[in-house]
Amino acid sequence: MPPLNHPPARADIAALKARALNLRRLMLNMAAGKGEGYIAQGLGMADCLAALYFHELRYDSANPDWPDRDRFVLSTGHYSIAMYAALAEAGYFPKDELPSYGLNGSRLPMSTFDDTPGVEMVGGSLGHGLGQAVGMSMTLKMDGRDARVFCEFSDGELQEGSTWEAAMGAATFNCDNLVALIDCNGIQADGPVTVRIEPVADKFTAFGWETVEVNGNDIEALIAALEGARERNGRPKCIVMRTTPGFSIPTIMARERAHFVRIANDEWDALKQELETANG
Repeated sequence: MPPLNHPPARADIAALKARALNLRRLMLNMAAGKGEGYIAQGLGMADCLAALYFHELRYDSANPDWPDRDRFVLSTGHYSIAMYAALAEAGYFPKDELPSYGLNGSRLPMSTFDDTPGVEMVGGSLGHGLGQAVGMSMTLKMDGRDARVFCEFSDGELQEGSTWEAAMGAATFNCDNLVALIDCNGIQADGPVTVRIEPVADKFTAFGWETVEVNGNDIEALIAALEGARERNGRPKCIVMRTTPGFSIPTIMARERAHFVRIANDEWDALKQELETANG
């Protein structure tokens, strides 16, 4: 049985980088089975998920409903390929279940569903993650629990008014057990994010959040930001992450439209080799 994960006193950066690489390997195998998927966003988020699941989050994978666990809300349900890889690595379910990703009857649908062990919220109807995370944060505080809530959402979701309503609510209700992780990768379904949403960090600061901006593919920077967000000072925390879709695989990074990727069956081995070369 995997041990209960709890933030250690000191991060093992080399081990976390190895975890991120393995998450990317698992994602490539899952997407290759389908021949398609939201692989670019997943590859971009691998470093964040490695930092969360193997350093910062407190959980017991053998007891997913443990009341004092930290909650991780994946608002972008279509990033599920990355979350499934992290959950399997963390021991929530066997890794040999990963090849069922996206298949009929699988517990691992292409967008999150609530019968997957470790999934806190059904994501994919965009713009609702932060609002639900604020509710979880307030409930934990009212129940007297010291668990925290981490909510990932994307820059594309900043075009949803509900996200800003939730941001105002979090500051109003002093949700200092809430950490927002904004994936600013610059893409949405039809291409680049075109609505003017910048400066994201300044806007969250103006809304009453304690905000920091980092390279989302730099694990050391992510760890420093997560550790800096632990203080309970009455203010919600926001980490603006600049990630690169397809990170570590040049062929996917070069794609102009990388929201949903289809790859020919004979090209997956080349992508896997690119990943190993980039991390060699």
